[in-house]
Amino acid sequence: MNNYKFFFLGLVMLIISGCSEDRIEADTFGSIAGTVTAETTDEPLSNVKITTSPASNTVFTDSEGRFEISNVLVDSYSVEAELDSYTTAFEGVEVLEDITSDVAIEMRLSETDNQAPSSPELIYPEDGATNVLLEVEFAWDSVDPDDDDLTYVLELRNGSTNETEEFTIVSDTTYTVNNLVLATNYFWQVIAKDELNEPVSSQVSSFTTFAAENNPFLFIKRINGNSVIFSGDESEDTNEGVDANVLQLTDESKNSFRPKRNNDVSKIAFLRTIAGENQIFTMNLSGSDEQQITSSVPVTGFRQESIQFTWAESGQRFYYPNFDKLYAINNDGSGLVQIYQTTDGSLISDIAVSSLNTDTVILKTNDVDGYNARIFAISLTSGQTLFTVLENLSGAVSGIDVSANLDRILYARDISGSENSNYRIFNSRIYQYDVSTGIATLVETEVVSGENDLFPSYSPDEGRLILTRVLNNQGAIPSIFSVVIGEDDDDNELFTAALMPDWE
Repeated sequence: MNNYKFFFLGLVMLIISGCSEDRIEADTFGSIAGTVTAETTDEPLSNVKITTSPASNTVFTDSEGRFEISNVLVDSYSVEAELDSYTTAFEGVEVLEDITSDVAIEMRLSETDNQAPSSPELIYPEDGATNVLLEVEFAWDSVDPDDDDLTYVLELRNGSTNETEEFTIVSDTTYTVNNLVLATNYFWQVIAKDELNEPVSSQVSSFTTFAAENNPFLFIKRINGNSVIFSGDESEDTNEGVDANVLQLTDESKNSFRPKRNNDVSKIAFLRTIAGENQIFTMNLSGSDEQQITSSVPVTGFRQESIQFTWAESGQRFYYPNFDKLYAINNDGSGLVQIYQTTDGSLISDIAVSSLNTDTVILKTNDVDGYNARIFAISLTSGQTLFTVLENLSGAVSGIDVSANLDRILYARDISGSENSNYRIFNSRIYQYDVSTGIATLVETEVVSGENDLFPSYSPDEGRLILTRVLNNQGAIPSIFSVVIGEDDDDNELFTAALMPDWE
Protein backbone atom coordinates (compact mmCIF):
# COMPACT_ATOMS: atom_id res chain seq x y z
CA MET A 1 0.00 0.00 0.00
CA ASN A 2 2.80 2.37 0.88
CA ASN A 3 4.49 1.48 -2.38
CA TYR A 4 1.41 2.73 -4.30
CA LYS A 5 1.41 5.99 -2.41
CA PHE A 6 5.03 6.62 -3.22
CA PHE A 7 4.46 5.84 -6.91
CA PHE A 8 1.51 8.20 -7.18
CA LEU A 9 3.34 10.97 -5.34
CA GLY A 10 6.32 10.59 -7.68
CA LEU A 11 4.11 10.77 -10.72
CA VAL A 12 2.52 14.04 -9.51
CA MET A 13 5.90 15.57 -8.84
CA LEU A 14 7.11 14.57 -12.30
CA ILE A 15 4.10 16.27 -13.92
CA ILE A 16 4.58 19.42 -11.89
CA SER A 17 8.26 19.46 -12.71
CA GLY A 18 7.52 19.11 -16.49
CA CYS A 19 4.99 21.91 -16.45
CA SER A 20 7.32 24.28 -14.76
CA GLU A 21 9.74 23.95 -17.65
CA ASP A 22 7.08 25.02 -20.41
CA ARG A 23 6.94 28.88 -21.18
CA ILE A 24 3.38 30.39 -21.23
CA GLU A 25 3.00 32.57 -24.45
CA ALA A 26 1.40 36.11 -23.99
CA ASP A 27 -1.51 37.39 -26.24
CA THR A 28 -0.52 39.79 -29.12
CA PHE A 29 -2.61 42.68 -30.51
CA GLY A 30 -2.99 44.98 -33.49
CA SER A 31 -5.54 47.59 -34.67
CA ILE A 32 -8.13 48.00 -37.42
CA ALA A 33 -8.75 51.42 -39.01
CA GLY A 34 -10.83 52.36 -42.02
CA THR A 35 -13.38 54.54 -43.81
CA VAL A 36 -16.96 53.95 -44.85
CA THR A 37 -18.41 55.65 -47.94
CA ALA A 38 -21.56 55.50 -50.06
CA GLU A 39 -21.02 53.29 -53.11
CA THR A 40 -22.59 55.52 -55.76
CA THR A 41 -21.43 58.94 -54.52
CA ASP A 42 -18.19 58.28 -52.60
CA GLU A 43 -19.57 60.47 -49.81
CA PRO A 44 -18.33 59.55 -46.28
CA LEU A 45 -20.97 58.00 -44.06
CA SER A 46 -21.11 58.94 -40.36
CA ASN A 47 -22.53 57.04 -37.38
CA VAL A 48 -22.04 53.68 -39.06
CA LYS A 49 -21.91 50.83 -36.53
CA ILE A 50 -18.70 48.83 -36.92
CA THR A 51 -18.32 45.33 -35.42
CA THR A 52 -16.06 42.38 -36.14
CA SER A 53 -16.28 38.64 -36.33
CA PRO A 54 -14.70 37.17 -34.27
CA ALA A 55 -15.97 39.76 -31.85
CA SER A 56 -13.81 42.64 -30.68
CA ASN A 57 -14.89 46.18 -29.81
CA THR A 58 -17.88 48.01 -31.33
CA VAL A 59 -17.27 51.54 -32.65
CA PHE A 60 -19.05 54.14 -34.82
CA THR A 61 -17.70 56.21 -37.71
CA ASP A 62 -17.09 59.91 -37.26
CA SER A 63 -18.34 62.78 -39.47
CA GLU A 64 -15.72 61.92 -42.09
CA GLY A 65 -16.65 58.24 -42.18
CA ARG A 66 -13.53 57.10 -40.29
CA PHE A 67 -13.23 54.56 -37.48
CA GLU A 68 -10.54 52.73 -35.48
CA ILE A 69 -10.66 49.62 -33.29
CA SER A 70 -7.68 49.26 -30.94
CA ASN A 71 -6.33 46.22 -29.04
CA VAL A 72 -7.64 43.61 -31.43
CA LEU A 73 -6.17 40.12 -31.01
CA VAL A 74 -4.04 39.03 -33.94
CA ASP A 75 -6.33 37.01 -36.17
CA SER A 76 -8.40 37.10 -39.38
CA TYR A 77 -11.58 39.17 -39.08
CA SER A 78 -14.69 40.13 -41.00
CA VAL A 79 -15.53 43.78 -40.42
CA GLU A 80 -19.25 44.52 -40.50
CA ALA A 81 -20.79 47.96 -41.21
CA GLU A 82 -24.44 48.73 -40.39
CA LEU A 83 -26.46 51.90 -41.11
CA ASP A 84 -30.16 52.51 -41.56
CA SER A 85 -31.29 52.67 -45.23
CA TYR A 86 -28.12 50.87 -46.36
CA THR A 87 -27.42 47.21 -46.98
CA THR A 88 -25.04 45.78 -44.33
CA ALA A 89 -21.54 45.55 -45.78
CA PHE A 90 -18.63 43.23 -44.92
CA GLU A 91 -14.91 43.43 -45.58
CA GLY A 92 -12.19 40.93 -44.58
CA VAL A 93 -8.99 42.06 -42.86
CA GLU A 94 -5.91 40.38 -41.34
CA VAL A 95 -4.78 41.83 -37.98
CA LEU A 96 -1.03 41.63 -37.38
CA GLU A 97 0.98 42.30 -34.24
CA ASP A 98 1.53 45.99 -33.48
CA ILE A 99 0.23 47.02 -36.94
CA THR A 100 -2.85 49.03 -37.88
CA SER A 101 -4.64 47.21 -40.69
CA ASP A 102 -6.58 49.47 -43.07
CA VAL A 103 -9.95 48.60 -44.57
CA ALA A 104 -12.26 50.54 -46.91
CA ILE A 105 -15.96 49.76 -46.89
CA GLU A 106 -18.52 50.89 -49.46
CA MET A 107 -22.21 50.72 -48.57
CA ARG A 108 -25.07 50.44 -51.04
CA LEU A 109 -28.44 52.02 -50.39
CA SER A 110 -30.98 49.42 -49.53
CA GLU A 111 -33.31 48.80 -52.44
CA THR A 112 -36.15 48.35 -50.01
CA ASP A 113 -35.73 51.94 -48.78
CA ASN A 114 -34.55 53.76 -51.93
CA GLN A 115 -37.22 55.21 -54.21
CA ALA A 116 -37.19 55.40 -57.98
CA PRO A 117 -36.94 58.78 -59.73
CA SER A 118 -40.07 60.40 -61.11
CA SER A 119 -40.99 59.78 -64.72
CA PRO A 120 -39.24 62.46 -66.81
CA GLU A 121 -41.41 65.38 -67.87
CA LEU A 122 -40.63 66.43 -71.46
CA ILE A 123 -40.26 70.20 -71.73
CA TYR A 124 -38.86 71.02 -75.19
CA PRO A 125 -39.77 70.53 -77.96
CA GLU A 126 -43.39 70.63 -76.90
CA ASP A 127 -45.60 67.79 -78.05
CA GLY A 128 -46.90 68.53 -81.54
CA ALA A 129 -44.47 71.42 -82.15
CA THR A 130 -43.90 72.33 -85.81
CA ASN A 131 -41.16 74.17 -87.71
CA VAL A 132 -38.57 73.02 -85.18
CA LEU A 133 -34.97 73.83 -86.09
CA LEU A 134 -32.62 71.13 -87.32
CA GLU A 135 -30.45 71.70 -84.24
CA VAL A 136 -32.57 70.95 -81.17
CA GLU A 137 -31.73 71.35 -77.49
CA PHE A 138 -33.98 68.76 -75.87
CA ALA A 139 -35.01 69.55 -72.29
CA TRP A 140 -36.79 67.50 -69.63
CA ASP A 141 -37.14 67.28 -65.84
CA SER A 142 -37.03 64.42 -63.35
CA VAL A 143 -36.84 64.31 -59.53
CA ASP A 144 -35.17 61.63 -57.39
CA PRO A 145 -36.57 61.47 -53.80
CA ASP A 146 -33.23 60.20 -52.48
CA ASP A 147 -31.08 62.65 -54.45
CA ASP A 148 -29.39 59.78 -56.28
CA ASP A 149 -27.26 60.56 -59.32
CA LEU A 150 -29.38 59.92 -62.40
CA THR A 151 -28.48 58.75 -65.87
CA TYR A 152 -30.82 59.50 -68.76
CA VAL A 153 -31.29 57.86 -72.14
CA LEU A 154 -32.81 60.04 -74.86
CA GLU A 155 -34.48 57.95 -77.55
CA LEU A 156 -35.15 59.77 -80.84
CA ARG A 157 -37.02 58.08 -83.69
CA ASN A 158 -37.32 59.36 -87.27
CA GLY A 159 -40.98 58.91 -88.19
CA SER A 160 -40.17 58.57 -91.89
CA THR A 161 -37.47 55.89 -91.69
CA ASN A 162 -38.26 54.40 -88.23
CA GLU A 163 -34.56 54.68 -87.40
CA THR A 164 -33.95 55.24 -83.68
CA GLU A 165 -30.95 56.93 -82.10
CA GLU A 166 -30.07 56.70 -78.39
CA PHE A 167 -28.08 59.29 -76.45
CA THR A 168 -26.85 58.68 -72.88
CA ILE A 169 -26.68 61.73 -70.63
CA VAL A 170 -25.26 61.75 -67.10
CA SER A 171 -26.99 64.12 -64.64
CA ASP A 172 -27.87 66.89 -67.16
CA THR A 173 -31.47 67.37 -68.21
CA THR A 174 -30.68 68.95 -71.58
CA TYR A 175 -29.01 67.55 -74.67
CA THR A 176 -28.43 69.05 -78.13
CA VAL A 177 -28.88 66.99 -81.29
CA ASN A 178 -27.68 68.35 -84.65
CA ASN A 179 -28.44 67.65 -88.28
CA LEU A 180 -32.05 66.56 -88.07
CA VAL A 181 -33.85 66.02 -91.36
CA LEU A 182 -35.98 68.68 -93.03
CA ALA A 183 -39.78 68.41 -92.88
CA THR A 184 -39.69 65.23 -90.80
CA ASN A 185 -41.85 64.02 -87.93
CA TYR A 186 -39.81 62.85 -84.92
CA PHE A 187 -40.81 60.95 -81.78
CA TRP A 188 -38.80 61.20 -78.56
CA GLN A 189 -38.78 59.76 -75.06
CA VAL A 190 -36.47 59.99 -72.02
CA ILE A 191 -35.66 57.12 -69.65
CA ALA A 192 -34.29 57.85 -66.15
CA LYS A 193 -32.12 55.40 -64.15
CA ASP A 194 -30.65 55.59 -60.61
CA GLU A 195 -28.83 52.19 -60.59
CA LEU A 196 -30.95 50.95 -57.67
CA ASN A 197 -34.43 50.76 -59.09
CA GLU A 198 -36.01 49.81 -62.37
CA PRO A 199 -35.70 52.54 -65.06
CA VAL A 200 -38.68 54.88 -65.49
CA SER A 201 -39.82 56.28 -68.85
CA SER A 202 -41.47 59.49 -69.92
CA GLN A 203 -44.44 59.75 -72.22
CA VAL A 204 -43.65 59.74 -75.95
CA SER A 205 -43.71 63.21 -77.54
CA SER A 206 -43.52 64.24 -81.20
CA PHE A 207 -42.48 67.27 -83.23
CA THR A 208 -41.93 68.19 -86.87
CA THR A 209 -38.87 69.92 -88.27
CA PHE A 210 -39.33 72.89 -90.56
CA ALA A 211 -39.18 72.69 -94.33
CA ALA A 212 -36.59 74.60 -96.36
CA GLU A 213 -39.51 76.31 -98.10
CA ASN A 214 -39.97 78.36 -94.93
CA ASN A 215 -36.61 80.09 -95.34
CA PRO A 216 -37.13 83.40 -97.18
CA PHE A 217 -33.45 84.24 -97.73
CA LEU A 218 -30.90 82.81 -100.14
CA PHE A 219 -27.19 83.65 -100.20
CA ILE A 220 -23.79 82.12 -100.76
CA LYS A 221 -20.78 81.34 -98.59
CA ARG A 222 -17.27 80.55 -99.80
CA ILE A 223 -16.13 77.03 -98.89
CA ASN A 224 -12.83 75.57 -100.08
CA GLY A 225 -12.63 78.04 -102.95
CA ASN A 226 -16.18 77.42 -104.21
CA SER A 227 -19.39 79.38 -103.80
CA VAL A 228 -22.05 77.34 -102.01
CA ILE A 229 -25.74 78.27 -101.81
CA PHE A 230 -27.53 78.44 -98.45
CA SER A 231 -30.96 79.42 -97.25
CA GLY A 232 -31.75 81.12 -93.96
CA ASP A 233 -34.36 82.86 -91.87
CA GLU A 234 -34.66 86.02 -89.79
CA SER A 235 -34.68 85.40 -86.04
CA GLU A 236 -37.53 86.85 -84.02
CA ASP A 237 -34.93 88.09 -81.53
CA THR A 238 -33.21 90.95 -83.34
CA ASN A 239 -30.43 90.95 -80.75
CA GLU A 240 -29.54 87.38 -81.65
CA GLY A 241 -30.77 87.37 -85.22
CA VAL A 242 -27.59 86.41 -87.02
CA ASP A 243 -27.34 83.16 -89.03
CA ALA A 244 -30.78 81.78 -88.12
CA ASN A 245 -31.88 78.47 -89.67
CA VAL A 246 -28.93 78.35 -92.06
CA LEU A 247 -29.18 75.37 -94.43
CA GLN A 248 -26.71 74.31 -97.10
CA LEU A 249 -28.47 73.65 -100.40
CA THR A 250 -25.68 72.89 -102.90
CA ASP A 251 -22.61 70.69 -102.90
CA GLU A 252 -19.45 72.46 -101.74
CA SER A 253 -17.43 70.63 -104.40
CA LYS A 254 -19.26 72.67 -107.08
CA ASN A 255 -19.17 76.40 -107.72
CA SER A 256 -22.80 77.60 -107.43
CA PHE A 257 -23.80 81.25 -107.04
CA ARG A 258 -26.37 83.99 -107.70
CA PRO A 259 -29.40 82.12 -106.24
CA LYS A 260 -32.81 83.49 -107.19
CA ARG A 261 -36.07 82.08 -105.85
CA ASN A 262 -39.38 82.14 -107.68
CA ASN A 263 -42.49 81.42 -105.64
CA ASP A 264 -44.73 81.04 -108.71
CA VAL A 265 -43.00 77.79 -109.65
CA SER A 266 -41.46 76.99 -106.23
CA LYS A 267 -37.97 76.76 -107.65
CA ILE A 268 -34.55 78.24 -107.03
CA ALA A 269 -32.47 79.21 -110.05
CA PHE A 270 -28.72 79.75 -109.81
CA LEU A 271 -25.52 79.89 -111.81
CA ARG A 272 -23.01 77.04 -111.77
CA THR A 273 -19.59 76.86 -113.38
CA ILE A 274 -19.37 73.87 -115.73
CA ALA A 275 -16.18 73.32 -117.75
CA GLY A 276 -15.23 76.96 -117.25
CA GLU A 277 -18.62 78.36 -118.34
CA ASN A 278 -21.49 79.68 -116.24
CA GLN A 279 -24.81 77.93 -116.84
CA ILE A 280 -28.29 78.42 -115.35
CA PHE A 281 -29.53 75.59 -113.12
CA THR A 282 -32.73 75.12 -111.14
CA MET A 283 -33.52 73.08 -108.02
CA ASN A 284 -36.35 72.56 -105.58
CA LEU A 285 -36.57 74.84 -102.54
CA SER A 286 -35.02 72.08 -100.44
CA GLY A 287 -32.01 71.85 -102.76
CA SER A 288 -33.09 68.62 -104.46
CA ASP A 289 -33.67 67.82 -108.16
CA GLU A 290 -31.02 69.99 -109.80
CA GLN A 291 -31.62 70.61 -113.52
CA GLN A 292 -29.32 72.34 -116.01
CA ILE A 293 -31.22 74.87 -118.14
CA THR A 294 -28.65 76.54 -120.43
CA SER A 295 -25.87 74.80 -122.35
CA SER A 296 -25.03 76.05 -125.87
CA VAL A 297 -25.10 79.75 -124.94
CA PRO A 298 -23.69 80.28 -121.43
CA VAL A 299 -24.20 83.21 -119.08
CA THR A 300 -21.18 85.45 -119.50
CA GLY A 301 -19.99 89.04 -119.49
CA PHE A 302 -17.91 91.21 -117.17
CA ARG A 303 -16.61 89.38 -114.07
CA GLN A 304 -18.34 86.33 -112.65
CA GLU A 305 -19.24 88.04 -109.35
CA SER A 306 -20.93 90.93 -111.21
CA ILE A 307 -23.02 89.02 -113.71
CA GLN A 308 -26.77 88.61 -113.15
CA PHE A 309 -29.81 86.94 -114.69
CA THR A 310 -33.51 87.01 -113.82
CA TRP A 311 -36.70 84.99 -113.74
CA ALA A 312 -39.34 86.30 -116.15
CA GLU A 313 -42.98 85.77 -117.08
CA SER A 314 -44.07 84.37 -113.70
CA GLY A 315 -41.24 81.87 -113.61
CA GLN A 316 -41.79 80.46 -117.08
CA ARG A 317 -38.64 81.94 -118.64
CA PHE A 318 -35.21 83.34 -117.86
CA TYR A 319 -33.50 86.42 -119.27
CA TYR A 320 -29.71 86.31 -119.19
CA PRO A 321 -26.71 88.03 -120.81
CA ASN A 322 -24.05 86.73 -123.14
CA PHE A 323 -21.64 89.65 -123.57
CA ASP A 324 -23.61 92.30 -125.48
CA LYS A 325 -26.65 90.10 -126.18
CA LEU A 326 -29.73 89.38 -124.09
CA TYR A 327 -31.25 85.89 -124.33
CA ALA A 328 -34.49 84.31 -123.19
CA ILE A 329 -34.94 80.60 -122.45
CA ASN A 330 -37.85 78.59 -121.07
CA ASN A 331 -37.53 77.14 -117.57
CA ASP A 332 -37.21 73.63 -119.02
CA GLY A 333 -34.29 74.59 -121.23
CA SER A 334 -36.27 74.90 -124.46
CA GLY A 335 -37.03 77.93 -126.62
CA LEU A 336 -33.64 79.68 -126.53
CA VAL A 337 -33.88 83.01 -128.37
CA GLN A 338 -31.93 86.29 -128.56
CA ILE A 339 -34.21 89.18 -127.60
CA TYR A 340 -31.89 92.20 -127.50
CA GLN A 341 -28.38 93.43 -128.36
CA THR A 342 -26.70 96.62 -127.21
CA THR A 343 -26.12 99.17 -129.95
CA ASP A 344 -22.66 100.24 -128.76
CA GLY A 345 -21.18 96.82 -127.98
CA SER A 346 -21.30 97.39 -124.22
CA LEU A 347 -21.62 94.31 -122.02
CA ILE A 348 -24.89 93.46 -120.27
CA SER A 349 -24.16 92.75 -116.61
CA ASP A 350 -27.50 92.97 -114.80
CA ILE A 351 -31.18 92.47 -115.62
CA ALA A 352 -34.36 93.20 -113.68
CA VAL A 353 -38.03 92.86 -114.61
CA SER A 354 -41.27 94.01 -113.02
CA SER A 355 -43.78 91.32 -112.10
CA LEU A 356 -46.63 93.57 -113.33
CA ASN A 357 -45.07 94.89 -116.53
CA THR A 358 -43.64 92.04 -118.59
CA ASP A 359 -42.73 94.12 -121.64
CA THR A 360 -40.27 96.40 -119.85
CA VAL A 361 -36.79 95.18 -118.88
CA ILE A 362 -34.25 97.15 -116.85
CA LEU A 363 -30.63 96.61 -117.96
CA LYS A 364 -27.28 97.63 -116.56
CA THR A 365 -24.40 97.71 -119.03
CA ASN A 366 -20.71 98.58 -118.76
CA ASP A 367 -17.51 98.46 -120.79
CA VAL A 368 -14.96 95.63 -120.69
CA ASP A 369 -13.29 97.23 -117.64
CA GLY A 370 -16.56 97.40 -115.71
CA TYR A 371 -16.95 101.17 -116.01
CA ASN A 372 -18.95 103.62 -118.17
CA ALA A 373 -22.01 102.05 -116.55
CA ARG A 374 -25.49 102.74 -117.80
CA ILE A 375 -28.87 101.73 -116.35
CA PHE A 376 -31.86 102.02 -118.68
CA ALA A 377 -35.23 100.49 -119.52
CA ILE A 378 -36.11 98.87 -122.86
CA SER A 379 -39.31 97.62 -124.42
CA LEU A 380 -39.08 93.99 -125.51
CA THR A 381 -41.74 94.63 -128.14
CA SER A 382 -40.01 97.55 -129.86
CA GLY A 383 -36.44 97.11 -128.63
CA GLN A 384 -36.39 100.85 -127.94
CA THR A 385 -35.04 102.62 -124.85
CA LEU A 386 -37.92 103.84 -122.68
CA PHE A 387 -35.97 105.86 -120.11
CA THR A 388 -32.48 106.13 -118.63
CA VAL A 389 -31.80 105.81 -114.92
CA LEU A 390 -28.03 106.42 -114.82
CA GLU A 391 -25.26 107.22 -117.28
CA ASN A 392 -22.07 109.26 -117.67
CA LEU A 393 -20.97 108.80 -114.05
CA SER A 394 -17.50 107.64 -113.07
CA GLY A 395 -17.04 104.60 -110.84
CA ALA A 396 -18.51 101.12 -110.49
CA VAL A 397 -22.22 100.32 -110.37
CA SER A 398 -23.38 97.03 -108.82
CA GLY A 399 -26.76 95.41 -108.89
CA ILE A 400 -30.22 96.60 -109.90
CA ASP A 401 -33.73 95.77 -108.74
CA VAL A 402 -37.16 97.10 -109.67
CA SER A 403 -40.40 97.46 -107.74
CA ALA A 404 -43.46 95.46 -108.77
CA ASN A 405 -45.20 98.56 -110.17
CA LEU A 406 -42.07 99.67 -112.05
CA ASP A 407 -42.12 102.98 -110.18
CA ARG A 408 -38.81 102.61 -108.32
CA ILE A 409 -35.41 101.21 -109.30
CA LEU A 410 -32.70 100.28 -106.84
CA TYR A 411 -28.96 100.23 -107.49
CA ALA A 412 -25.55 100.79 -105.85
CA ARG A 413 -22.70 102.94 -107.10
CA ASP A 414 -19.23 103.95 -105.92
CA ILE A 415 -19.55 107.64 -105.08
CA SER A 416 -15.76 107.94 -104.92
CA GLY A 417 -15.79 107.77 -108.71
CA SER A 418 -12.66 105.64 -108.66
CA GLU A 419 -11.79 103.65 -111.78
CA ASN A 420 -8.81 101.31 -111.51
CA SER A 421 -7.41 98.15 -113.09
CA ASN A 422 -8.36 96.01 -110.07
CA TYR A 423 -11.99 97.16 -110.16
CA ARG A 424 -11.64 98.05 -106.48
CA ILE A 425 -14.75 99.76 -105.09
CA PHE A 426 -14.20 102.30 -102.30
CA ASN A 427 -17.49 103.92 -101.22
CA SER A 428 -20.47 102.12 -102.73
CA ARG A 429 -23.82 103.50 -101.59
CA ILE A 430 -27.45 102.59 -102.30
CA TYR A 431 -29.70 104.78 -104.45
CA GLN A 432 -33.41 104.60 -105.27
CA TYR A 433 -34.60 106.09 -108.56
CA ASP A 434 -38.15 107.44 -108.81
CA VAL A 435 -39.40 106.72 -112.34
CA SER A 436 -42.09 109.41 -112.25
CA THR A 437 -39.75 112.23 -111.23
CA GLY A 438 -36.51 110.94 -112.70
CA ILE A 439 -34.71 111.68 -109.41
CA ALA A 440 -32.33 109.29 -107.66
CA THR A 441 -32.15 109.58 -103.86
CA LEU A 442 -29.54 108.17 -101.49
CA VAL A 443 -30.96 105.42 -99.25
CA GLU A 444 -29.74 106.08 -95.71
CA THR A 445 -28.05 103.07 -94.13
CA GLU A 446 -25.54 102.61 -91.30
CA VAL A 447 -22.67 102.02 -93.70
CA VAL A 448 -19.51 103.86 -92.59
CA SER A 449 -16.45 105.18 -94.36
CA GLY A 450 -14.33 102.31 -95.65
CA GLU A 451 -17.35 100.05 -96.17
CA ASN A 452 -19.34 99.23 -99.29
CA ASP A 453 -23.06 98.52 -99.64
CA LEU A 454 -23.46 96.29 -102.70
CA PHE A 455 -26.12 94.49 -104.78
CA PRO A 456 -29.30 95.77 -103.12
CA SER A 457 -32.73 94.27 -103.71
CA TYR A 458 -36.24 94.88 -102.37
CA SER A 459 -37.96 92.80 -99.71
CA PRO A 460 -41.20 91.12 -100.80
CA ASP A 461 -43.22 93.99 -99.27
CA GLU A 462 -40.76 96.57 -100.70
CA GLY A 463 -40.57 98.33 -97.33
CA ARG A 464 -37.06 97.06 -96.70
CA LEU A 465 -34.08 96.09 -98.77
CA ILE A 466 -31.35 93.51 -98.43
CA LEU A 467 -27.71 94.07 -99.34
CA THR A 468 -24.14 92.89 -98.98
CA ARG A 469 -21.90 95.02 -96.74
CA VAL A 470 -18.13 94.61 -96.75
CA LEU A 471 -14.98 96.58 -95.99
CA ASN A 472 -13.31 97.90 -99.15
CA ASN A 473 -9.96 96.15 -98.57
CA GLN A 474 -9.06 93.00 -100.47
CA GLY A 475 -10.04 89.79 -98.68
CA ALA A 476 -12.56 91.44 -96.36
CA ILE A 477 -15.34 89.16 -95.12
CA PRO A 478 -18.83 90.30 -96.21
CA SER A 479 -22.10 90.16 -94.29
CA ILE A 480 -25.72 90.48 -95.34
CA PHE A 481 -27.92 93.21 -93.83
CA SER A 482 -31.54 94.28 -94.10
CA VAL A 483 -32.44 97.97 -94.02
CA VAL A 484 -35.79 99.69 -93.45
CA ILE A 485 -36.32 102.21 -96.25
CA GLY A 486 -36.95 105.80 -95.13
CA GLU A 487 -36.71 105.15 -91.38
CA ASP A 488 -34.00 105.45 -88.75
CA ASP A 489 -34.21 101.84 -87.57
CA ASP A 490 -30.92 100.08 -87.01
CA ASP A 491 -29.64 97.98 -89.88
CA ASN A 492 -30.16 94.32 -89.06
CA GLU A 493 -27.28 91.92 -89.71
CA LEU A 494 -28.75 88.67 -91.01
CA PHE A 495 -25.87 86.44 -92.10
CA THR A 496 -22.13 86.53 -91.56
CA ALA A 497 -19.45 85.57 -94.10
CA ALA A 498 -22.17 85.69 -96.76
CA LEU A 499 -22.98 87.55 -99.98
CA MET A 500 -25.23 87.59 -103.08
CA PRO A 501 -28.50 87.73 -101.11
CA ASP A 502 -31.97 87.04 -102.51
CA TRP A 503 -35.22 87.70 -100.60
CA GLU A 504 -38.52 86.37 -101.86
